Amino acid sequence: MWTQSLPKKIKGITDDFVRELKNVYGDGLVSVVLYGSAASGEYAVRHSNVNIAVILRDAGIRNLSKMAPIMKKRRFRIINPVFFTEEYIRRSTDVFPIEFLDMKENYAVLYGKDVLVDLSIDTKNLKFQCEQELKSKLINIKRAYLLNANRAFFGKALFRLFTSSLHILRNIIRLKSGVAVYSKENIIREAAKEFGIDPDNLNKILAAKIKGAGLTAKEKEMLFFSFVEDLEKLTEAVDRVKI
Repeated sequence: MWTQSLPKKIKGITDDFVRELKNVYGDGLVSVVLYGSAASGEYAVRHSNVNIAVILRDAGIRNLSKMAPIMKKRRFRIINPVFFTEEYIRRSTDVFPIEFLDMKENYAVLYGKDVLVDLSIDTKNLKFQCEQELKSKLINIKRAYLLNANRAFFGKALFRLFTSSLHILRNIIRLKSGVAVYSKENIIREAAKEFGIDPDNLNKILAAKIKGAGLTAKEKEMLFFSFVEDLEKLTEAVDRVKI
């Protein structure tokens, strides 16, 4: 049960956020869904956001403006909300299969209707999205490196790139093996098995980010280059996957 995996303070903030949503939108609030690490039991204080999908009858910008004063409260800085309508979700699974597959696999309904339980997601566009996002990341990180390369750059870029790449890597494994894995350790293990990537470097990055294991500036630089090279290998692997 998700309430047992979240720290008491974080659960209190989440409960307060749902209460604010109900006060603001009343009957216009269809559902509030917790997803990601907070729902899977992998929530890590100081490293994780609380991802929440808010489903409204009207998710237009004027209606969303009602939440602006609430979102500015310091207490809710850890909340990372996305706002949808049911119709938007139904019409967007072909465009964002990664996001909705990840959401559907690890979620808990905090309020209202379960809008994900019967959601059908066609994975025919999954390969395209994985390849597109990986190639975009490589283009952007190489540009950032050339413009900002210094000792401070490598640590920040390494952890940001690692975190944002994990959900893509999870779905590349899904494409290759048909198996959905969620925990970070399992993603690394399966990536090594399916694509021949050395897991040691990825585990070092994970330990440094989640467990606070220290890295020298030279180690951060080495791991950065190694991880970018891994992503290049994965891009080629995705291109060869048959669906």
